[in-house]
Formats: sequence, structure tokens, C-alpha cells
Amino acid sequence: MRVMLHEVAHCRAGDKGDTSILSLFPFDDRHFADLEREVTTERVREHLAGQVRGEVVRYVLPKLCALQFRCRQALDGGVTTSLALDTHGKGMSSRLLAMEIELSG
Repeated sequence: MRVMLHEVAHCRAGDKGDTSILSLFPFDDRHFADLEREVTTERVREHLAGQVRGEVVRYVLPKLCALQFRCRQALDGGVTTSLALDTHGKGMSSRLLAMEIELSG
């Protein structure tokens, strides 16, 4: 079954300089395996294309049932230098949740 990520998970965003940190948590821990399988570094990079220009690194935190993505060169220079409307990258977490994924059984 295909669903939008926001239907099964929530995301928190943080920033440090020109790096955005996106932490993804399923509403139900049973969906963690689906997130781990479907929300890969490559898919996140593709989904956020145009906004993230640097490296995307994924950290898997199984005891927390969480995935964390470090997206470099994502905030147009960072909070203190950017003229972008969303210098903290909070909108990026919403954009990630618009990704479509496949849920198993």
C-alpha cells in the first residue's frame, strides 16, 4: 500500500550553519522497518533536490525507532547569512513528509 510519509510519521528539523538535520519518527513503531527500507539517502536527496546541494547522510537509530538525515549545503549559507524565507529549514521537514512510500502488509 502506498501512502504519504506524513500519514505514518512525523519529522523534526534542526540546523547548524548551512546544515539541516531532519529526524524522522513513525507514529507507530511497527512502521519503522518500512521507513528504514523506503526512506533511503538516495530517495531523500532526490526528493529534496534543488534545496539540498551537498551530502546527505542517514543515521539509523533502531532503539528510538528513528532515522536522522544530515543534509549539507541545504540552508543557503545558514541562518545568519541567508536571505531565504525559511533559513532554519523547518519547511524542509514538511517537504520530506510529502514523500510517498510503500508500506508492507
